[in-house]
Amino acid sequence: MSPPVVPVEVAQGDGPVILGLPHTGTWLPHDIRAALNDRGRVLADTDWHIHDLYAGLLPGATTVRATFHRYVIDANRGPQDESLYPGQNTTGLVPTTDFEGEPIWQTPPVAGDVADRLARFHAPYHAALLAEIERVKALHGVAILYDCHSIRSVIPFLFDGVLPDFNIGTADGASCAPAIEAAAQEVAAATGRPFVVNGRFRGGWTTRHYGRPEHGVHAIQMELAQSTHLATEAPPFDLDPAKADRIRRPLGEILHRLAELAPTLKA
Repeated sequence: MSPPVVPVEVAQGDGPVILGLPHTGTWLPHDIRAALNDRGRVLADTDWHIHDLYAGLLPGATTVRATFHRYVIDANRGPQDESLYPGQNTTGLVPTTDFEGEPIWQTPPVAGDVADRLARFHAPYHAALLAEIERVKALHGVAILYDCHSIRSVIPFLFDGVLPDFNIGTADGASCAPAIEAAAQEVAAATGRPFVVNGRFRGGWTTRHYGRPEHGVHAIQMELAQSTHLATEAPPFDLDPAKADRIRRPLGEILHRLAELAPTLKA
């Protein structure tokens, strides 16, 4: 597998909404792939097809997408590897296990590896994301970061039962204006599908770090259950086009609602 030219891909738009895509990349440098065990090489914890699911939903949206896999380094974790959910099972900055709690490395990374990956992958992704937030805010007086995620709907190691279809995270309301959270909730509720606001997933490091509504930067995370768009939540993790079409409609409505709110949110 040939390496991408850069660890992050940016498509600039002229609207107020930025789509963050930290977990859709599947590229692994050769040495890192060789260090994974057979289980790790399945890349089961990818946010499968999320960049395709959101493609074209909001004309003018900017996208910032990590090309590397989260097993290289997780772009939605803080560089100090602080826990996002103290007291609960989770994975870290450079994961040592998958979402089932099973080891993924035959040669686990050491401190020097983590520092190298921070510099080569994590820092460039966040530099690009911050640059786009600043550019969009300069254009509109406000920037709305919508962080796009998905996860399997049943993972006992991480949560009990079946995950709702829509999992909206706003750091318990701290990362965005109430109107943004309300708009996402209203659209999700109107679908009749199960949803939750600030449930098991309340927003990762990206949402919490960049969301500063008092300074005109609003951040919200959407964690979709993968049952909403995959044919099966197991290899080969194929997209189900009919499911994808159905879920794209409310996702597009949410994004349009957020863009329409932008003029009312200027700091």
